[in-house]
Amino acid sequence: MKKTNAARILDRAKIEYEIIDYDVDPIELGAERVAEKTGQHIQFIYKTLVLTGDKTGTTIACIPGASELDLKAFAILSGNKKCAMLPMKDILEITGYIRGGCSPLGMKKDFPLFIDESAFKLDHILISAGLRGKQLKVKPQDIQKVTNAKTGNLSTPKSSLA
Repeated sequence: MKKTNAARILDRAKIEYEIIDYDVDPIELGAERVAEKTGQHIQFIYKTLVLTGDKTGTTIACIPGASELDLKAFAILSGNKKCAMLPMKDILEITGYIRGGCSPLGMKKDFPLFIDESAFKLDHILISAGLRGKQLKVKPQDIQKVTNAKTGNLSTPKSSLA
């Protein structure tokens, strides 16, 4: 099995992890589908979002799969007045990853990473391994250790559509 950049980073840091492979549906790349395909509860799935801040430039948020990013809270925590999602067309060029395979580890540059504080209440989370169809099962504290990530309350539960 070929290792991803994210897995190699964890190997170098001597961090334990598990790679979980799953069948990818290129039309449905959302966290709910990842939970279903990996057999994990949605609370353990964390998605990687790439944003741009008016003061800091590119920043990364790692939030629960069943949540939405609180842009105001994220802007404050990241030292910005405003933040916006990076346009989808720019993700590959900026990060080196594609949608549905964007890991918070191993991007082209070491961008500031912010992990939702809810992750630290869990014994492990799943994050993208850097390829569609591969997730890393890892302790959130270990991700923080290798990235110097900051934590905070970054998300709100997804609003239900009536």
